[in-house]
Amino acid sequence: MYSSYWRLKSEPFENSFEPSLFFSSESHQTALLKLRYLIEHRKGAGVVTGPTGVGKTFLLHRLADELGPYFGPWVPLVFPRLSADDLLNDLAIRLGHGDINPTTALPRFAALQSIESSLAEHTQQSRHPVIIVDDANLMDDSAALQTLELLLNFQQPPKCVFTLILLGDKSLLAKLGRMPRFMDRLTVRASLQPFTVDEVGEYLQHRLEVCGADHMMFDPAAIREIAERSAGLPRQVNRLADLALLVGYADQHKMLSAEQITAVSEELTTAAAI
Repeated sequence: MYSSYWRLKSEPFENSFEPSLFFSSESHQTALLKLRYLIEHRKGAGVVTGPTGVGKTFLLHRLADELGPYFGPWVPLVFPRLSADDLLNDLAIRLGHGDINPTTALPRFAALQSIESSLAEHTQQSRHPVIIVDDANLMDDSAALQTLELLLNFQQPPKCVFTLILLGDKSLLAKLGRMPRFMDRLTVRASLQPFTVDEVGEYLQHRLEVCGADHMMFDPAAIREIAERSAGLPRQVNRLADLALLVGYADQHKMLSAEQITAVSEELTTAAAI
């Protein structure tokens, strides 16, 4: 809506996984390097933690883009509150090339057989599956977490190769801490941190430039206000910046100030409270 006013090719603060919009802060770059090492060197399993909205899922999309077609399929498990048996069925279906009826639950033994067979087939065809459990901190069934740990027993290079990555907030580490064997098998542990004030400015600049901006629309005080109001979380930065550009367009501003960011933030807070 506001793109033509600000002379943008597209809206820069959408919560999409467009690779060009990814901004690599220090902690994001460190996590990317660790995960590349984990996958490329067949190290088994890893965990990425960070607060909600810090960009954990986007990080994995960026990783898949960087690694290219030599690795995959990428298998996201996005419903962490499944029981252990339902989790196995979900994974068997996602790995099984569509040859399993999704309306029929497999017995546990059959699901495990299907998973093992699919992983071995992928490996034989020079593919490297990456299994991603998003919001793994929400897994309230300890048997499901134990099932994920036991899946690592299928890793038998070079016959069967895959990577398991858990994503979650810091409470995930507490849950895993009660499973010392699982913790011991997590070769890579990465922590994503909120952006610093400087990184918020760089993030805004990056996204605006990708979308065709020829100047910065937020003055220095506005950038500091966005950093404070968003707590440095990319998802919250996007919300504030997006609405600020819309309001700026509606009011015909040429530059956005801290006062306008404050007003936008209070509007979002009021809307959330209704």
